[in-house]
Amino acid sequence: MADLNRNATSTWRGDLRSGAGVVSTESGALNDVKLNFVSRFENGGGSNPEELIAAAHAGCYSMALANGLSGDGHVPDYVTTKATVTLRTGAAGPKVAKIHLDVEGKVPGIDAAAFQAAAEKTKETCPISRLLLPGLEEVTLTATLAE
Repeated sequence: MADLNRNATSTWRGDLRSGAGVVSTESGALNDVKLNFVSRFENGGGSNPEELIAAAHAGCYSMALANGLSGDGHVPDYVTTKATVTLRTGAAGPKVAKIHLDVEGKVPGIDAAAFQAAAEKTKETCPISRLLLPGLEEVTLTATLAE
């Protein structure tokens, strides 16, 4: 299988506290998404790198779990994942410390224990998890099988 390259570009103007920036993807899916100090460190308007990491992880995880379940003969009606990224600021500076994945799936023909096992396995194997796991303090998961 060939390597695939995906591209994003960001420009920042000014200092960290009063400056501002944008990030865009080559595909156009994200176009000039605003970044600023307040959105990153004070929960203000705009986006931030941690939110973008959460979006990437949630999307990758949902796709990977659906793929794993389907490969086992259980095609899901849906898989929805919310990823929460925790940015911790300490003496050494800010660090992405942990991620919590909250996943819900409606999967005909599977029980809650099997769904939980598939969800746990995917937490370790989805490509974005594999990228992030070595640098994180923890990745936690809540998996709910919808009726």
